[in-house]
Amino acid sequence: MLFYPKLIEPNGQFINEYTHSTSKIVCVGRNYSAHAKELNNPVPKEPLLFIKSTNCLVDLDKPIQIPKQQGDCHHELEISILIAKKLTKVSREEAIDAIDGIGLALDLTLREIQSKLKSKGQPWEKAKSFDGACPVSGFVNIDHFADLSNIEFAMKKNGQIAQKGNTKDMLFDIAQLIQEISNQFTLYPGDIVLTGTPDGVAKLDEQDNLEFTLATNKIVQTVVQ
Repeated sequence: MLFYPKLIEPNGQFINEYTHSTSKIVCVGRNYSAHAKELNNPVPKEPLLFIKSTNCLVDLDKPIQIPKQQGDCHHELEISILIAKKLTKVSREEAIDAIDGIGLALDLTLREIQSKLKSKGQPWEKAKSFDGACPVSGFVNIDHFADLSNIEFAMKKNGQIAQKGNTKDMLFDIAQLIQEISNQFTLYPGDIVLTGTPDGVAKLDEQDNLEFTLATNKIVQTVVQ
């Protein structure tokens, strides 16, 4: 089934579906030093890239279905980028010009499975690319963001701040990430880039209530099932 990203107003109000479906989600690992340290991972010297398949995509405003009997499922809150143009080996300026919208996403991770895979030097797909592993919000037009290097975002879990970040704390900024990704994989209109998670990752439990803010605006809330 094709997934078409949603376009929303800064307050979360739905506008319409995007004209292009998503062909892939390109993710960035350890792009905040505090998160790398909380999992005892080395801080990378260049962007750590991996891909989630489109079966992971679900709307963040729908209840989140977490896998059962596979260990803890952790939330990793991230700024997500909606790509507007085909991109191959582009400059920073071309990368910024190709952004259509900014949103939020969860890179859901089966942490115990990931740890076992990492210890064996094996790929992470079983831990990060299961069905529903990437709930995404709608995307706010880039014109609403004056400075991509200073975007606040947060997630509350049951009324308490669970994760909070700001793009100013990224190791590799948004333009650099898109530029580097385009050197490795061609991006197409409708593709989504996840830019890394700040510290505070933790397990999700059934009936957790989640509330998301982007640039101080509440844009979506949901529940874990």
